[in-house]
Amino acid sequence: GNQISVTRGLARALVSSAPTPRESIVRAFQNDIGSETGFSICSFKNNFHFSGNNFEIIIIDDGSPDGTQEIAEQLQKIYGSDKILLRPRARKLGLGTAYIHGMKHATGNFIVIMDADLSHHPKFIPEFIRKQKEGNFDIVSGTRYKGNGGVYGWDLKRKLISRGANFLTQVLLRPGASDLTGSFRLYRKEVLQKLMEKCVSKGYVFQMEMIVRARQLGYSIGEVPISFVDRVYGESKLGGNEIVSFLKGLLTLFATT
Repeated sequence: GNQISVTRGLARALVSSAPTPRESIVRAFQNDIGSETGFSICSFKNNFHFSGNNFEIIIIDDGSPDGTQEIAEQLQKIYGSDKILLRPRARKLGLGTAYIHGMKHATGNFIVIMDADLSHHPKFIPEFIRKQKEGNFDIVSGTRYKGNGGVYGWDLKRKLISRGANFLTQVLLRPGASDLTGSFRLYRKEVLQKLMEKCVSKGYVFQMEMIVRARQLGYSIGEVPISFVDRVYGESKLGGNEIVSFLKGLLTLFATT
């Protein structure tokens, strides 16, 4: 059957699967709450236990003070160190390097990247895998803006900002995908490696650039409607600095792609 690898820690998560094909999930995020690691991974286990996927979960923790590493060690005792791989780093080194670190330890042919703070529910991962198989896609992207996708827990201002940002990217970049700023995606491992070599953006623009560069390089993109739920623990921040950075990055992509 398939083997799934999940990586979680600073910024997202990685899952890998074998032998036909192999998927990997990489999880990492910047402001983790330790207990979320347990909830998120147990939910992942429940969704994959009977799905025929043999998986591993790779946990990347960038020296967070919230107990992520300690809970990961407890999960290793429960599920085994062959399923839960703990790959910590000494300090916060950024989202892009977390992806690279996760990829180094993934054994799968496919990688799923997702927020590991329960904003992205693991129940959608089997749908991503089915979609990839249906169309043999290089990338499958979760979308909040198509079909029965949606956002829950945001106020009107945040929803308007997100919709406006997505509309601007559609008009200026014509990316061939309906949700550019989301981060819940499945990639062929070699495609993700190639995109990581090409992408130079940071923050919210990084996710956008991944899709724009994929279109530029001729990779195929499928979409799965998802429900995004604002983080259960901790705080989501979107201030003026983030918005200015986003607009600068958007204009840079418009000028260079």
